[in-house]
Amino acid sequence: MNRPRETAIETPTYPVVFRLNGQSIEMAVQGTERLSTVLREACGLTGTKIGCHAGDCGACTVLLDGEQVCACLVPAGQLDGASLTTVEAVADLVSVDGRPIGQRLVSAFAALGAAQCGICTPGMLMAAAELLLRRRAPNRAQVQEALGGVLCRCTGYLKIVDAVLLAGGEAAIEPLEPGDAEPVGQRLVRLDVAGKLDGQARYGADVCPEGALGLRVLRSPYPRAAFRFGDLDAWRRAHPQIVGFISAADIPNNRFSIFAELRDQPALADGEARFRGEAVLGIVGPDAALAAAMHDLPPVSFTELPAIANLAAATEAGAHAVQARYPDNILCRGHVQRISDAPALTQATHRVEATMQTAYVEHAYIEPDAGYAIWHEPGAAFDVTVFVSTQTPYLDRDEIAWMFELEPTRVRIIPSVVGGGFGGKLDLGVQPLLVAAARKFRQPVRCVMERPDVMISTTKRHPATMQASLSAAVDGRFLGFRFAGDFNTGAYASWGPTVANRVPIHASGPYRYASVQADTRAILTNDSVAGAFRGFGVPQATLVTEALIDKLARQLQQDPLELRLRNALRAGDHTPCGQQLNASVGMVACLEALRPAWLQAREQVAQFNAQRRVDGAGLVPAAAPAAAQAAGRSTTQNADRALAGASPSDPHYRSATSKRRGVGVACMWYGIGNTVIANPSTMVVGLRRDGRLMLYNGAVDIGQGTYTIMPQICAQALGLPVALFDQICADTALTEDAGKSSASRQTFVSGNAARFAGADLRRQICAHLQIDPQASLSLEGSVLRAQHRGVSASVDLATLSADANGDVWTGRGYFDPPTVPLDEHGQGVPYATYGFAAQFALVEVDVELGTTRVLAIHAAHDVGRAINPTQVEGQIEGGIAQGLGLALMEEYVNGRTDNLHDYLIPTIGDMPPVSIHLIEDAEPLGPYGAKGVGEPALVATAPAILNAIADATGVALDQVPVTPDRLRAALQKAASELAS
Repeated sequence: MNRPRETAIETPTYPVVFRLNGQSIEMAVQGTERLSTVLREACGLTGTKIGCHAGDCGACTVLLDGEQVCACLVPAGQLDGASLTTVEAVADLVSVDGRPIGQRLVSAFAALGAAQCGICTPGMLMAAAELLLRRRAPNRAQVQEALGGVLCRCTGYLKIVDAVLLAGGEAAIEPLEPGDAEPVGQRLVRLDVAGKLDGQARYGADVCPEGALGLRVLRSPYPRAAFRFGDLDAWRRAHPQIVGFISAADIPNNRFSIFAELRDQPALADGEARFRGEAVLGIVGPDAALAAAMHDLPPVSFTELPAIANLAAATEAGAHAVQARYPDNILCRGHVQRISDAPALTQATHRVEATMQTAYVEHAYIEPDAGYAIWHEPGAAFDVTVFVSTQTPYLDRDEIAWMFELEPTRVRIIPSVVGGGFGGKLDLGVQPLLVAAARKFRQPVRCVMERPDVMISTTKRHPATMQASLSAAVDGRFLGFRFAGDFNTGAYASWGPTVANRVPIHASGPYRYASVQADTRAILTNDSVAGAFRGFGVPQATLVTEALIDKLARQLQQDPLELRLRNALRAGDHTPCGQQLNASVGMVACLEALRPAWLQAREQVAQFNAQRRVDGAGLVPAAAPAAAQAAGRSTTQNADRALAGASPSDPHYRSATSKRRGVGVACMWYGIGNTVIANPSTMVVGLRRDGRLMLYNGAVDIGQGTYTIMPQICAQALGLPVALFDQICADTALTEDAGKSSASRQTFVSGNAARFAGADLRRQICAHLQIDPQASLSLEGSVLRAQHRGVSASVDLATLSADANGDVWTGRGYFDPPTVPLDEHGQGVPYATYGFAAQFALVEVDVELGTTRVLAIHAAHDVGRAINPTQVEGQIEGGIAQGLGLALMEEYVNGRTDNLHDYLIPTIGDMPPVSIHLIEDAEPLGPYGAKGVGEPALVATAPAILNAIADATGVALDQVPVTPDRLRAALQKAASELAS
């Protein structure tokens, strides 16, 4: 379905001859055309991915004459006489000494779980291939340098580096393939990994229907503006290849939201734009004509209006209403209040307070939003089909149906392979625009958003302003906790209600209290829309709570880990919502798992800091509290030896003594699944006449691994090997609703549905064979056999009739976690189970420069049961990388950081070593004891890093990210206050 590229109007072309993946190619190109465009559109090699068109992400990395280049930056004119290698041929690469480095790379990436969503994988493979072609057995630093130009948002880089090291070595690489062993608990290779390693996986931008038109979107340049259209018809006559426009008038019900009763966001603004980047007009035509026309924009006049720029402005007396429906700009409130032991509150002898301010954080998934829509002729099975990168196909279907006055069954959503989401692809984006254009012009319409458009228009993590206090008894028992937080939800509702209601439940952390009160507000502004982002506000709240606990530990002169351990929730305890936790409460086990490394780190870093006393010329006095701790790795030991030989007259002495180290610990808990509201999932598995199993898997894989986990669970329940499974994935016409891929719910909720589906099919098989339900099953071709205690039975499936899908029998599973609605005080059962974790971070701070380097992370996570330990580890490492970004570098500012150059995310060089402890405190309700880990992976990282910075410097920061300028200013302020 890929179409030939369209050359720009009246642009000359030149003949070039080059070698592409070993074959000679002759074609005509525009001299300045991007190499990436030639590869993807002229050659049909869509394995080369486009994340930014600016050389920032490295996803488009290919080998040009043996050297890695960003294909989006190379002009096609350089192709003449060149040799080019893309990911489609990486497996064929052989070094000069005959080593099959390409095949070893592909095998290592598969074996170690180095590909998650897969959008960066082609770039990583090509950069790694260049390294291994020129260097045998590189070390870790050399791998990091070679891959440093490629960004990954999913993996945390560690498994990628390990895979390259493995490929460059001599050891045999033997991925664990699906076999006859019980699948749950096995490190099976991802079942969808092959297409991500050879370039065949199809993401949103990789497919284009024949004859499709393109779509560009004109957006508001102001946070708030009135606008009107000029003579669009005259403009179109001046651009005759443009087909036309779509506006708000082309969408019958021009509003959408996550919650039907809150539908407030137009797909195209109608007269007033409420944030910078809001869509106001769609321009439709051939891509080349659109590119040319963008130099002469359609006549749309904007009148900038006064805007509500932040939380403080939104709640000032007399502030204008962002939406008339909310005159005070308060979208909603959240509240939890519980006093379980009033007399205990009188024992409070210590009280600490803290504030915290967080910024917008961008999802920065490497795959831009993209897809196409086809409006079908009357009599077709559907009115419209949408192929799109999405986390929630059924929500997309239902919202599109409502917006265009269709029955939901008349809308088909086909998710592409998803190149990262993290919550950012839960809200509608390009979907209604594509449908409106396809409906109006009765042609397929395709849109691939450019990176700046993605960043100015999609949702972000909610900025927050929070205050909290904690009171404790003289022995350190937590007694009272109070929290108040305002969350900037931007111009529209999106996931604001979820954040406002989830945060009060979690704000006090995984600890026991005599009294808890937590209040939140989701507030409307004219800032970017804030939505779902890996944690729904819990990462923000955890920052202030964990800072409070460290502050209390200093006041009590107690070990921060031991203080948390004493107060940690245990089985039998009640939460602030009054819910009794009866099982799978692994908080204590997590802390105990960290304790040995924690104690070692404290001792080692105390020694490190004792040798680096910063005198009056420095920013931190030697007497400042800084029990900084280290992990004792070889790199730190080398630094110790180097300093031991230095003297104050040595020019390197001052920079060496400006380094301080610290260690900080933080805990988290996280309710798995939606908060209180229905959270169901349905799975279906069929047995076919040829002896193959078909799992109709509606749980979208956004990199977290559901296309592997669900077959593992279903196979375990059925008693047949995973190797027999095929899948139809997340197509609303072919699979049941498995719910959103969000809220860390898929393993717990859809996993249970898959388990029940497998068990249901097993019951049918055993009933047909008239054998005990506990019988062992096996398949040899189409012959199904069962055996139990000497009794055996068999049937040739090829002799049985099948349904319209080709299935002889189908098993069906359904699960909706049991919850109880919260009352006016937040009392009830908001989640059926919780994830728990503790992490500690080792950091090194340069107190002169204000820079922070994370040297190590230790992470202990109660996952209930690790269905696939490799994928669980990958989720934890990836979450830690995002937590590091939240702590130290990520701050989205609309209009200033709308690209992956100015918006910083962690690179391969920023990621420290990570030690993971998997705690398996089984959840009785979970599939084989499992619960979620996707969001819990992230939550504890940033507060651990902030606590480590405070430990190193004696200064507790109250704003993230902790950029060098902010940290240096805080250190200077602290030094000035001490001096006075």
